[in-house]
Amino acid sequence: MKFFRTGFAEGILILILLAFFVIFSFTSPSFLTVNNLYNLVRQVAIIGVVSIGMTIVIISAGIDLSVGSIVGFSNILVAMLMTHGVPIIPSILITFAAGLVLGVINGVLIHDGRVPPFIATLGMMTAVRGLLMLISGARMVAGLPRPFLNFAQINILWMPSLFFVWLVVIALSVVMTTVTRFGRNVFALGSNPEAARLSGINIRATLYGVYAFSALTSSIAGILYTSRLANGIPTAGEGYELDAIAAAVVGGASLMGGEGTILGTVLGALIIATLRNGGDLLGINPFILQIAIGVLIVAAVLIDQLTKRKNA
Repeated sequence: MKFFRTGFAEGILILILLAFFVIFSFTSPSFLTVNNLYNLVRQVAIIGVVSIGMTIVIISAGIDLSVGSIVGFSNILVAMLMTHGVPIIPSILITFAAGLVLGVINGVLIHDGRVPPFIATLGMMTAVRGLLMLISGARMVAGLPRPFLNFAQINILWMPSLFFVWLVVIALSVVMTTVTRFGRNVFALGSNPEAARLSGINIRATLYGVYAFSALTSSIAGILYTSRLANGIPTAGEGYELDAIAAAVVGGASLMGGEGTILGTVLGALIIATLRNGGDLLGINPFILQIAIGVLIVAAVLIDQLTKRKNA
């Protein structure tokens, strides 16, 4: 029964996305052009990767406000490593490792320190943003290797390379949430932490894994951001935490935990990105678009709450 409810919800999201495509196709001659669709995919791929990590956190009944800062930190770190002579692959691996460490620290604070996820990740968000400003001197980092910069510009099978990175993250995340024991543990933890503990689930390891995965996806996004914009930018990732939460919630993830799908988040990210892209092409005031996205988020949460009350 839960499978059919989830499939129905995702079907509604697909219809909403198609409706936006039809509306913007008729109202803006530039919307369905190859260049615009490429730009749309490049834009949504980066925040889409972050949103998948956020979804796993939300399913566990947590929240991660540090994702945007970790995107920015990874953006600056990988750029500084490469401009100081470290080869591309080691620079990427070091950046991944740094992101994982930050994620595990979040897990330690939340599980062992008993700090609420909102406060722990808010503190991490602030500290990491300050750290990246400190190490970069609040200046852009330029002069990155040409092969690294070329990655974001190439197409594979007529699609932007960033899309395929997102696709790989989506596929691995779907397998993780549907097949692996870790994925089942995340859902169990979000549904009922005490029942999960009594059933023998290692809560510490699960929480460490959840926040480490979220940080890793943010590091991947930060590296993609660096390649796409060809610079390390101290303000990179600002506001991404809100966009990631929005994509997950619009996609059907419950802030109460225990519910959410990767496909739903992908559709949520596409809906929000399409709304912004089409609105920009039509010259709609960006503040009005922000209001519309806010209403969309509140509506998604309200529907979730009403559904839970009805089924209670």
